[in-house]
This record gives sequence, structure tokens and C-alpha cells, in this order.
Amino acid sequence: MLQETVDCLAVRPGGVYLDATLGEAGHAVEILRRAAPGGRLLGIDRDPAAIDRASARLREAAPGCAVCVQGNHADLGTLADAHGFSALDGVVIDTGVSSGQLDEAARGFSFQQDGALDMRMDPTRGETAAELLARLDAVGLATCFRTLGEEPQAMRVARAIIRERERAPIMTTLHLAEVVTHALGGRGDRKRHPATRVFQALRMAVNGELDALAAALEAAMERLRPGGRLAVITFESLSDRLVKRCFAEHVGRDVALQQGGSHWEGRLPRMDWVARRALRPGEEEVRRNPRARSAKLRAVVRPAAGDGPLFETGRQDRARRTIPQGNVLNEDR
Repeated sequence: MLQETVDCLAVRPGGVYLDATLGEAGHAVEILRRAAPGGRLLGIDRDPAAIDRASARLREAAPGCAVCVQGNHADLGTLADAHGFSALDGVVIDTGVSSGQLDEAARGFSFQQDGALDMRMDPTRGETAAELLARLDAVGLATCFRTLGEEPQAMRVARAIIRERERAPIMTTLHLAEVVTHALGGRGDRKRHPATRVFQALRMAVNGELDALAAALEAAMERLRPGGRLAVITFESLSDRLVKRCFAEHVGRDVALQQGGSHWEGRLPRMDWVARRALRPGEEEVRRNPRARSAKLRAVVRPAAGDGPLFETGRQDRARRTIPQGNVLNEDR
């Protein structure tokens, strides 16, 4: 969804942008192409290998226009401020795992090939998936699989893992996939591999993905200039719901007043929808890249200057603003 994402940002020449999940720099290259002349971009990625590849690509595509930094997008605000990107015209966040990471067996993200059960976005720090599996008890594992993988038979899988690790440590992707598949009654004619939800849960737990995404969304919106836009691509329902809920709170709602007129209630900073509903990849893109089939793109814009003052309503995270009658806020469905 490269073109759709960059279209949502409404990139303008000379603009200042941030790619919080730089990856292979696909979004970054297109943003800087449209932002020329004078555009600047800060790229952030946890993966040092991704930073090396993206830096080389951006030096060739847009020399002198990009700053690439290894870091967690949970620290988006701190990194943006430290590198002179405190006022932004647009931010893109592309969640999930890159194709490069999935295709590299040693990273442990996929059960398509055998590899070490690692799953860290930044392979230089933190607990691996194998270490997490060895540390948690049955209740902890089941909670992880249920809350982060939405696995309906989470406890059955957790108990199977406990039994297996008493026999031998689970250290590789295919070993784990085999244990989960057996616990769930085999592959059968399922379209989705039985281990998919468990792998998702472990990856999200190892990398603290939901907490990082929530922090990145708030920091990005706070640093958008009036008219600035935030576009987010998600691949799992949990991440998409988090984004949808966060955006809805910042878009807020128009509440009628007894004395006539209306006021806005929501969470600061106020945002408006770029599109009422999530955008999905087209059939041709899914045909070319089946991994894109579950992608959802949502975007919001910070209202332009002159929309009127915002003021507190008594709750620290709420605000109220008078809006002329007839103003229609988009609703995401």
C-alpha cells in the first residue's frame, strides 16, 4: 500500500516527515521524492541491519535529505526532538514484520523455515522468544497466547509446551510449530497454519509491540504541525483496534448543547479523519504480495490553524472546543 499511504500524507515540497518503521525505506524514498525540493525525513528502525540497508538506499535516492537512527518507535518523541524533527508535516508507521525479517530464517519470525527462536526486532537486546517460552508457566503462556494471539485454545497449547520443554528445550521455529500443531489436532485442511496465532503472540510479547505502538501514536500526533498527517498500517486485529480506538478518541465527537450549537469532546491533540474507513490493498497488490492481504491503513490529520481554541473540560486527557453548527466529523466504521 505504498502509494495509498503516501497519498494519505499529502506530501508537499519542502515538508518535514518521519518514518517510524523505516524497514527497506520504501515509504521514505517515495516521501522524499514527492517532498523535493527541500524535503527532510527522519527514519527510525529497531533493526540495525535495516538501518544499514535503508541508509544506503536513501543516500542514493535523496542524498543529504534523510537522517536514519536505530531506535524503538516507542521513543519517537525523544528521537524526533533530539534530531531536530519536533514539528512534522507527516508521520508513517508500518507495523509488523518486514519481508526481509520473515525471509531470514535465523531471525525466528517464521515457521516456513527452521531457525533459532529469536523474534527480536533488535537482535542485540532483550529476551528471545525461546527464553520467554522457557520462563513462563502455563498460565503465563496461555495469557500471552490468548491476549496477543487471540488463540481460543491457549491453555491447551500452553500445557503442550510445558510438557515438551520438560522433555527438551524448545529452541527452534519448526520445533515450536510442531508442538503447537500437534496440540491443536494437526494441520488438517486449515488455510491458516495452526501455529500462526502463537507465533504472533510471542513476537508481539518479545517486542512489546502494542505498548510501543500506543506510545508512538501519541508522540507523533503531539508533534504534527497544523495540517500534518499520521498514516498507520497494521496487519493484526489487535494493532488495528488500538489504532482505531486511539484515533477515535482524538477525533472526538460533536455534542449538542441545550442552549443550541455544539461542542467538541475528545482527547488532545484534536485530529480529524483523512478517510472514514480503513483502506485495504487492492486485488493486484495482494496477488503480487500475499502478505499484504491483511493490511489496513488508517490516517488522521491535525486540523489547520484557525479552527479555534481548545480548552480543558476537567479531565486531564479530555478537551472541549466550540464548533459551528453543521460541522460534520467523519466516523470510522
